[in-house]
Amino acid sequence: MLLQMNAEAAFQIFEQTILDYHRSDDVDAIMQNPHSAGSMQALLYRKNWIDTVQWHLEDIVREPTIDPAAGLALKRRIDKSNQDRTDVVEQVDDMYIEMLKDAKPAADARLNTESPGWAMDRLSILALKIYHMKEQVERTDADAEHIRKCQARLDVLMEQKSDLIRAFNELIEDIRAGRRFAKVYRQMKMYNDASLNPVLYAKSKS
Repeated sequence: MLLQMNAEAAFQIFEQTILDYHRSDDVDAIMQNPHSAGSMQALLYRKNWIDTVQWHLEDIVREPTIDPAAGLALKRRIDKSNQDRTDVVEQVDDMYIEMLKDAKPAADARLNTESPGWAMDRLSILALKIYHMKEQVERTDADAEHIRKCQARLDVLMEQKSDLIRAFNELIEDIRAGRRFAKVYRQMKMYNDASLNPVLYAKSKS
């Protein structure tokens, strides 16, 4: 349980996921989740796998000479990936709600601006930024100025990592102690819902 509540352990899962993906560096590779089904670790691994694949889809779709039909197909795939990402974040929140269900907020407890699941989402994306910025720093085909700028950015990302890990762990500690609480609001994305997207429901009526 402590492993599941600890942001350092979560970040290590994200780092491993990214390394596993880059063994093939293929957006169509099949995820091989090494963690026990139903565990928080498995869910975080899946979360970062989705993020990692989408990161590379976003690179591919920006190819200036991409065929328009292929580009549209990629956009549709990215759209679905965003929905999958949101669904997994909400599952992460459900797990944290269950783990923290015995916490009783004090009368003066402060409301946190984001839920644990969305904080984990930020940490997952940050792991990807760090990995790919390190790649830029280690390039042998780039000039010194490029390397210098990327190193400066990497330094900031590493500071963000430290701050976010600390902030997440403090949030969980404060929730357990009753000093803070977080509400979970579902994203309720409208563009994927045929009953809410006006383009889609207009089509269905016609």
